[in-house]
Amino acid sequence: MGKKRLLLLFVLCVNLSVFAQDNRQKKLEAQRKQLQQEIKQINTLLFSNTKKKKSALTEVEDLAVKINLRQRLIRVTNEEANRLTQHINVNQRTIERQRKELQVLKDDYAEMIRYSYISKSGQSRLMFLFSSDTFLQAYKRFQYLKQYASFRKKQGDLIAAKTLTLQALNKDLVGQKQKKDRLVKANQLVQLNFEKERLEQKELVTALKKRERSYASQIRKKQQKIAAFDKEIQRLIRVAIAASNKAAGMKKANAFTLTPEKQLVGKNFSSNKGNLPWPVEKGVVTLGFGTQPHPVVKTTKIQSNGVTIATPDHADVRAVFEGEVLSIVSFKGSNPAVLIQHGNYITSYSNLETVFVKKGQKISSKEVIGKVFTHPTTGKTELKFGVFQTTTPVNPKSWVYRM
Repeated sequence: MGKKRLLLLFVLCVNLSVFAQDNRQKKLEAQRKQLQQEIKQINTLLFSNTKKKKSALTEVEDLAVKINLRQRLIRVTNEEANRLTQHINVNQRTIERQRKELQVLKDDYAEMIRYSYISKSGQSRLMFLFSSDTFLQAYKRFQYLKQYASFRKKQGDLIAAKTLTLQALNKDLVGQKQKKDRLVKANQLVQLNFEKERLEQKELVTALKKRERSYASQIRKKQQKIAAFDKEIQRLIRVAIAASNKAAGMKKANAFTLTPEKQLVGKNFSSNKGNLPWPVEKGVVTLGFGTQPHPVVKTTKIQSNGVTIATPDHADVRAVFEGEVLSIVSFKGSNPAVLIQHGNYITSYSNLETVFVKKGQKISSKEVIGKVFTHPTTGKTELKFGVFQTTTPVNPKSWVYRM
């Protein structure tokens, strides 16, 4: 029993390992397809409008986004190809083992048929039965002949099954090799485009270096403006918390005093972490969350309390979850923003050209709340989207599905 249990445990572990590998392979394939789609969208959203004249700084920033995506695509495709190589090697070893087992079965079966032909013709079978000393001996010999015939049939069935398994493995192996060849060729093309774009970026950066101080000053001013806007959003959230608590006669300073209905909304929002819909129907993230170096002026850091999403011209903006409009932010020198409360969570939608909602309005998931501003000079349409847990900004990538 101990050996059987160990064998069963071994088979289970092997099956789990194969399942995990197949699962990882599927995830890599999904990531590769998503990255290919994002690069396609980047080309459409940032590089197709040749009529709009970009500044050299903007051009380098846009190129950095695409280069980063291509690097990730190359890395994911390489891992996918390497895993396919592992599968191919496993398949080849399995095929070799199956071939050997099939040959042994065929040899044994051939020997069995040869022996049966020589010594167990129909007449000799009868003689074998009639030469029995007793009826019991005759019955046992009869049972033996039945078992022998059954064994021959089983051996034949086993050979047929092994042959089918071998054919299926060979077919799978051919398919895996073809898929790997396609991945390698596709990755070579991505690598060529990556090298071309990196060279283009290097040339642009070299030209920009002459005016690095000027650009650093521009970036700092832009960051100061963004920081002031982010600070205003957080101030408005604190004001809303204070008003909520005052109305409820509470003295809490860091969280809303919620009605049972809003508590339920907040709980549902939290339970949907990682599965929230995108705030726009089509788009790609061009600036991530947190502190990061600028692609040109490496000594200058960019701080982002949310993510920036490039999207088609004048795109509709959608609420990512049901809630209530907390505030409409109108800050000097910036386009409007909408804050929506979901219990103790708030989502922000900035850089809007048109707002369709008002403060206090109940909002449903995916309801259109406005349109994204399209810059008349650069032609860029970018939504700044954020998620806050009370006043603390959190990474939207952890909340929105496949962001």
